[in-house]
Amino acid sequence: MNKPTIIKSPSGDRLAVIPLAEYERLVEAAEDLADVRAYDDAMRRLKSGEDELVPAEVVNRLLDGENAVRVWREYRRLNLKQLAELAGVSAPFVSQIESAQREGSLDTMRKIAAALKVSLDDLG
Repeated sequence: MNKPTIIKSPSGDRLAVIPLAEYERLVEAAEDLADVRAYDDAMRRLKSGEDELVPAEVVNRLLDGENAVRVWREYRRLNLKQLAELAGVSAPFVSQIESAQREGSLDTMRKIAAALKVSLDDLG
């Protein structure tokens, strides 16, 4: 690392002038540090159970437009009756939501999301 040249701005601030290559190296190092911190945070969330790894098969089904309630229910290995009991709604109602015959209210979808251990955003 080269020693910086120190100059004074018109307002009296002391400024360090460094070669552009050194500045670019520092920026790259800061970006690397941010990546390491993001990775460490992601690993902490996985370890604590805040986040989970979702198999590509599940993600692909969601991206293909399959009903999110059905995809998550099947991924959690729940049948309609089990999900309905966990969410406090009827099994036929869950079936109608999955087949797009009916829409669940915000409150109902929150209950279903909680039962499936996903965020409300994951269902919509």
